This record gives sequence, structure tokens and C-alpha cells, in this order.
Amino acid sequence: QVQLVESGGGLVQPGESLKLSCAASGVIVKWYRIGWFRQAPGKEREGVASIDNSSGRTIYGESVKGRFTISFTICADAAKKSVLLEMNSLKPEDTAVYYCAITYGNSWSEDGVDSWGKGNLVAVSS
Repeated sequence: QVQLVESGGGLVQPGESLKLSCAASGVIVKWYRIGWFRQAPGKEREGVASIDNSSGRTIYGESVKGRFTISFTICADAAKKSVLLEMNSLKPEDTAVYYCAITYGNSWSEDGVDSWGKGNLVAVSS
């Protein structure tokens, strides 16, 4: 059973930066794509960023390109896979609950996600 545990998030002012981490355990497949979706109040869930463990190819949502960066990081627990989302130049419209997600398929879409994290709130407000 795959478990995704998120950390980070919080309240920041516009223009500031924030980091989100996701530690995945129980991943036994050779290839997967992992990243984040977000859901703002009253809006549909949307893809933010993802990365695959083979080529390192990244996919970013249009609204975050050039501001957010996703990468794999070294986890102290070798049995876990860890990814980091660095969010810069944050805007009020980035306010949402951010969910870590993993898929073993070819598409990065809400319907294709195999496991979800519980979500972390990111709030951007002055």
C-alpha cells in the first residue's frame, strides 16, 4: 500500500516563497510519476507539477510555469521516495489545498492518480 505524506505549506505574503515535500513509501513499481494537484475553494482540482522517476521529465501547469520547481530529493529513509516543490513569487491565486499524488500510468490527470496524500494548505495573502 502506497502512502504519501506531505509536509510544508502555511501562510505567506504575495511574492514570498514556500516549499512542499512529499515522502512516498510502499512504491514497488519501476516507473511512476509523482507530483502535486491543488484545489482552491469553489474550483476544480488542477495539476500543478509532476516528475517521473525514470527520465526526470517534469510537467507544470500553465499558471505556475517559471515560478514553481519540482525535484527529487534524498530521503533519510532509503525506503522512501521524496519530492520537493519549490514555490516562488507566490500569488493570492495560488491559495489552495495542495495534494501529493502518484500515478503508474502515462497521463498526469486527476482520473489517472493511483494514490493521494491528505493535502496541505497554502495560503497567500497580505
